[in-house]
Amino acid sequence: MFYDHQQIEKKWQKYWEENQTYKTSNNKDKPKFYVLDMFPYPSGAGLHVGHPLGYIASDIYARYKRHQGFNVLHPVGYDSFGLPAEQYAIQTGQHPAITTEQNINRYEEQLKKIGFSFDWSRELRTSDASYYKWTQWIFIQLYHSWYNKDTDKAEAIDTLIQHFEEKGTEGLNANQNDELTFTAEEWKSASDLDKEDILLNYRLSYRAETTVNWCPALGTVLANDEIKDGKSERGGFPVFQKKMMQWSMRISAYSERLLHGLAALDWPQPLKDSQEYWIGKSQGAQVEFQVDGHDEIVEVFTTRPDTIFGATFMVLAPENPLVETITTDAQKAEVDTYIEETSKKTERDRMSDVKNVSGAFTGSYAVNPFSGAKMPIYISDYVLMGYGTGAVMAVPAHDERDHRFAKKFNLEIKKVVETEEDVQEKAFDSKDSVCVNSDFLNGLNYNDAKSKMISEIETKGIGHGTTNYRQRDAIFSRQRYWGEPVPIYYKDGMPYTLPVSALPLELPEVEKYLPTEDGDPPLGNAKVFAWDEVNQKVVSTDLIDDQTVFPLELSTMPGWAGSSWYFLRYMDPHNNGEFCAKNISDYWGQVDLYIGGSEHATGHLLYSRFWNMFMKDRGYINHDEPFQKLINQGMILGMSAFVYRVEGTNKYVSKNLASEYKTQQIHVDVSLLKGTSDELDTEAFNAWRPDYADAEFILEDDKYITDREVEKMSKSKYNVVNPDVICEEYGADGLRLYEMFLGPLEQSKPWNTQGLSGVYGFLKKFWNLYFNGEVFEVSDEEPTKAEYKVLHTLIKKVVYDIENFSFNTSVSSFMIAVNELQKLKCNKRNILEPLAVIISPYAPHICEELWSMLGNDTSIEFEKFPVLNEDYLIEDEIEYPVSVNGKMKFKISLSAQFSAKEVEDLVISSEKMQQILEGKTPKKIIVVPHRIVNIVI
Repeated sequence: MFYDHQQIEKKWQKYWEENQTYKTSNNKDKPKFYVLDMFPYPSGAGLHVGHPLGYIASDIYARYKRHQGFNVLHPVGYDSFGLPAEQYAIQTGQHPAITTEQNINRYEEQLKKIGFSFDWSRELRTSDASYYKWTQWIFIQLYHSWYNKDTDKAEAIDTLIQHFEEKGTEGLNANQNDELTFTAEEWKSASDLDKEDILLNYRLSYRAETTVNWCPALGTVLANDEIKDGKSERGGFPVFQKKMMQWSMRISAYSERLLHGLAALDWPQPLKDSQEYWIGKSQGAQVEFQVDGHDEIVEVFTTRPDTIFGATFMVLAPENPLVETITTDAQKAEVDTYIEETSKKTERDRMSDVKNVSGAFTGSYAVNPFSGAKMPIYISDYVLMGYGTGAVMAVPAHDERDHRFAKKFNLEIKKVVETEEDVQEKAFDSKDSVCVNSDFLNGLNYNDAKSKMISEIETKGIGHGTTNYRQRDAIFSRQRYWGEPVPIYYKDGMPYTLPVSALPLELPEVEKYLPTEDGDPPLGNAKVFAWDEVNQKVVSTDLIDDQTVFPLELSTMPGWAGSSWYFLRYMDPHNNGEFCAKNISDYWGQVDLYIGGSEHATGHLLYSRFWNMFMKDRGYINHDEPFQKLINQGMILGMSAFVYRVEGTNKYVSKNLASEYKTQQIHVDVSLLKGTSDELDTEAFNAWRPDYADAEFILEDDKYITDREVEKMSKSKYNVVNPDVICEEYGADGLRLYEMFLGPLEQSKPWNTQGLSGVYGFLKKFWNLYFNGEVFEVSDEEPTKAEYKVLHTLIKKVVYDIENFSFNTSVSSFMIAVNELQKLKCNKRNILEPLAVIISPYAPHICEELWSMLGNDTSIEFEKFPVLNEDYLIEDEIEYPVSVNGKMKFKISLSAQFSAKEVEDLVISSEKMQQILEGKTPKKIIVVPHRIVNIVI
């Protein structure tokens, strides 16, 4: 019977949509299972075949859990704020909302063609005001919260105010920018403006001067993970370090909890390692060094206070405010030049560049508080203002980077840890030796010396033992248009949050999407974007009088804001009164399975954990972590095609002749190849781009053969394969099966369209099991034991594979089972009905059609998954290979119930064995039950 995949797939996609088959209720009668894909950004290029890999895997698992009786939440939405739509708006004037809507429609059309079981009724878009209303609400909650280190959680700012009113800062243990000291009386007598200023020091979302990654070409601040090799990931524009007033999120308050929480998560270890490194916990001491001839003090954090006698110079971050104060006139020009050069490097570049050494001498010296020696103070880009104190005591004998610095600038290298190595030539960094040349520390091991030195530091009153984290607070503002407006207005220069009743603060219309002539962000172009405090509404900017009408914040939120909590909104997406009802979030809890790329390790995944912990602290949700199990899917790689252009000409030489010429290798679109071959359609190539219109070809055997190479699938490499084309030719079920069949989910694997014919052939065989020629024919006859064995062998394998995410081996098992049932000429209902259920998570369209033809009037989706009966897997007979003197001579079928002795007797007495023995007695007989018989004669 002809398998018409196009007709079948259209029919069932229409059925699922009309019947809302995958619409999930919040009915708590069933156990829940929450399956989620990482939020897609809807780009203009649409999907290529690499994008659906993770979606197919999560969809199989979601369908499998429905078959197991779970209430499955498997939603979809779009992270729809982003730079590409805004860049397009700058170039064309088209509003980003229009571009985004077009892109989403294209994505949605493609996703629906692949047959995903998403609950489309819960679809979210971060750029919808109804969604970002709650992103703004969360920002306001963060603003009105502080981190109490004693209770180790975020609390309402009212409790901090109460503490100030009763005790001032006495006994306060808070996460803060600067350590403030004042009495209750001083707090009470402070002006309202001063009180607001003090509270900004503690708020979890706060505004302060920060060193940021500024990209002039994009007109915005970028996060570290949005920069690669000193340039913006989007567009490749130069990025500079710059100090600006910015909104920040106090993620540093959660560093220890974020670190500790990793242990309970079922995540890939490399991803956990990335977060652990990013958070960067280290224990040591904070120590003060007096600047010689100044009142200034340099405070350093060191993990090796035991080596302080070996500190021979100091290095400050170029951004350290002390630099300006302590730099001498003679050194000012050199220092200023160095600071300018450093501003062109991102923080990430500075951290990763461990080989190059550079710096500038300030002209000032610090005094070592223990040796009394004067230590020259330098600045260098390897010291970061955001880690520790923005200053280090350099111990070149025992730190590789300090050693390179000392050698370059000819500075003293003093050994203070015992070693036979020559520390003048190479640093010796070890915690397994003892202290030398260190006065009262001499002879002590690392732990004892560290403890004693911290005690001495505290006794001298010049510091204390402490724990430090590399992780900095997250910058939370972008100087862009297309993002969530920050719900803040300014009164007397101080920020205040809008009332919740005024949310959402909607993006205003602007005439242009570039910064203003005064350098303000694009929202500065808005005509109606001011806050009327009396009437509680947004009004014209012309009305700003700083009496009753005030300016609004002109920055927007970063790209990660909306994606830091979307998993919660999916639970209750149409609730206008709160971000998610508590009883509903209590039911759905954590995401049970989260699938997405590893590139989000220190961005989205860290911020989501932070926001989730905050929401738990404030009592809005009950679960500690957002994503319990996470899988990073690998990439599907493209098979790129290349032509060889003869240098200085517009002639193109075929692959196997290219070595005879001096050529340039050029990517060509894989759609220009003939069918699935490597042959270039030269006419199509001529028509592809104007500069190729008069191209000439040097052929081999009258053909132009392209070179091929496996690379990342990307529009820029012209190796993108459109899933629509695959669905048209091989069907969505064929695409789904093939993507799983390519290899283990976590690994990267190359795409080869030719391979689809194999899975398409399987689908046709599977389809025809249910037909006798052109007639649908399924028998109610009881299956044979052999048929049951095939079915239950498959059940056992598929259950194991799905639960272990080994989807590729399941597809192989389907092929084996269908081949065996075809050989057995099986058309029994008791086999073919459960077979359709087993295969349906992978190939839902064909299985729905067969299920319907079997006489069922409901979707296959909620049928109970077939239960394994091990009895069918017990063998009645075993075919034993009989090996004589190491060579297999014959096979004999014997009952599986026979003992080893019975097998031995029957083999020896068999006619074939008697002929081999020729009356001899075997020297040795070894029976491996149910496997093999070995005989030595």
